[in-house]
Amino acid sequence: MSDALQHECGIALVRLLKPLQYYKDKYGTAFYGINKMYLLMEKQHNRGQDGAGFASIKFDVEPGARYISRVRSNDQQPIQDVFAKINSRLNGVLQEYPERANDLDWQLSNMPYLGNIYLGHVRYGTFGKNSIESVHPFLRQNNWKHKNLIVAGNFNMTNSGELLKELIELGQHPKEYTDTVTVMEKIGHFLDDEVLDLYYKFKQKGISKKQASPLIAKELNIQKILTRASKNWDGGYAMAGMIGHGDAFVLRDPAGIRPAYYYADEEVVVVASERPVIQTVFNVDIDEVKEIERAHALIIKKDGEVSMQQIMEQLPKKSCSFERIYFSRGSDASIYQERKMLGKYIFPKVLESIDNDISNSVFSYIPNTAETSFYGMTEAAEEYLNEHKLQTILKGNKNISAQKLTEILSERPRIEKIAIKDAKLRTFITDDNSRDDLVAHVYDVTYGVVKPTDNLVIIDDSIVRGTTLKKSIIKILDRLNPKKIIVVSSAPQIRYPDCYGIDMARIDEFIAFKATLELLKDAGKYHIVDEVYLKCKKSLDQDHPENHVKEIYAPFTPEQISDKIAELLKTENIKAEVKIIFQSIENLHRACPNDTGDWYFTGDFPTPGGMKVVNRAFMNFYEGKSERAY
Repeated sequence: MSDALQHECGIALVRLLKPLQYYKDKYGTAFYGINKMYLLMEKQHNRGQDGAGFASIKFDVEPGARYISRVRSNDQQPIQDVFAKINSRLNGVLQEYPERANDLDWQLSNMPYLGNIYLGHVRYGTFGKNSIESVHPFLRQNNWKHKNLIVAGNFNMTNSGELLKELIELGQHPKEYTDTVTVMEKIGHFLDDEVLDLYYKFKQKGISKKQASPLIAKELNIQKILTRASKNWDGGYAMAGMIGHGDAFVLRDPAGIRPAYYYADEEVVVVASERPVIQTVFNVDIDEVKEIERAHALIIKKDGEVSMQQIMEQLPKKSCSFERIYFSRGSDASIYQERKMLGKYIFPKVLESIDNDISNSVFSYIPNTAETSFYGMTEAAEEYLNEHKLQTILKGNKNISAQKLTEILSERPRIEKIAIKDAKLRTFITDDNSRDDLVAHVYDVTYGVVKPTDNLVIIDDSIVRGTTLKKSIIKILDRLNPKKIIVVSSAPQIRYPDCYGIDMARIDEFIAFKATLELLKDAGKYHIVDEVYLKCKKSLDQDHPENHVKEIYAPFTPEQISDKIAELLKTENIKAEVKIIFQSIENLHRACPNDTGDWYFTGDFPTPGGMKVVNRAFMNFYEGKSERAY
């Protein structure tokens, strides 16, 4: 992606259903669960860049023994750092007590991080700073096992302010204003209520507190707790949690915006944000990995019972299409095909832009994540050429010479590796002019394959801000002296902020928005900006507002906006003609028919909170505020 979209968080949960001795005997290690957690988290590292955390819970240890362990890191390589700390502690205990090397019961009671259930998280912060206190999992502690709560999630709430006020009305005093703390305290409040209700129920039956403890664990109603806690949540979320005595859950939002998958057998229950991660780590078939239903929670009781329970009313399914385009690993069977289709469906626009001149066009991609859609685009080019060859041969009847026939049949799309990112390069210089010069050298280009008569077609995942395109990519491509540079986005124009997980909070940063403002000025219609602002301001008090920002884009076709984007990205020293092509909304839905969450492209936000955010983001732009809209 020419402008890196800030990443999604990822979750991983492993619940061991057998005693540790089982895994020691079958897999050769009592650290089976920890090893699997490392793999699940590392293979989701594409989702999070600035933090990682791990937590474990031991079952049925003696009072006084530590049963919850947690380690977090905001190191440059956070996952490596987390597991280096875990391994160091485990090895330290074994070195101190070598006689306990085969005593698994002792190890479970005395070694940190070893447990029966594990929760991991890779984080890209969209709320709060990159401090260790912002890294998941979050822990809510209590001397009652049942009131200990560990939470980690892939989510954003659009109404964190309202949720904070609700906590204050409940008599709480949250120590931080972040959506994670707010959500955890909301769950924790109703967890406390449920535990106390059960305690009083058993007390009336003459059961002591000590005797009631295992009964509370058995009867604790996770479905009821989550239903009460999530009543007014507005956002996209896959929320994972563990309760001190051993229950666990993963809750998914009503529109299915944020992804979550699970696999269960007689040995283990596992949850992750991505399906192929589970397939790879546990070597299971695609059909064995299931999707957690939207508005439902996968609930794992301490006794090992696994159930899928509805928590709230479902909304129409709007799972995030950016998961398909960019965030999730492309090794997923469906995602791989969908990305190829995105490349294939955009090819007719590419063909039009090069005047059907395949022979004098070079095809490539930037960055590596666009490779799969590139395959789809080049396959479409090959199909076009094959048809062209067939028609040429048929028109020639029997008069085509062997040499001419060989020339026709040997024609192929010119596919080249044009740009290679220099991973060693770091933009360490702080003054703007020097930094821009350094950014322009982030990619190396392949010389000698592009002629001055050639079109150079480069496909990208998406174009967000256009900054890297303008300051780096178009400049370095122009060094190859092509006739025309065509930058192709496999995604549609990003016009609206995201508020459900992706860190795209400011509308004025989007190149499509900037281009549209310029078009309004050119057309003498900038008064629409003032009108939209007044409508957005008026909508603040409405429970179900419209997205008034759509009116900004309404006077223009996508092609007009694309052409203006090209104009903005081409600097004076660029010699080649520059063309920008975006995927259409219709073809996005053709390629990804089951994941229709497209609000950043269309403005059709699936929740009222999303509509409020987009209007607030526009107001921030209009008022010159640089703050986030959520």
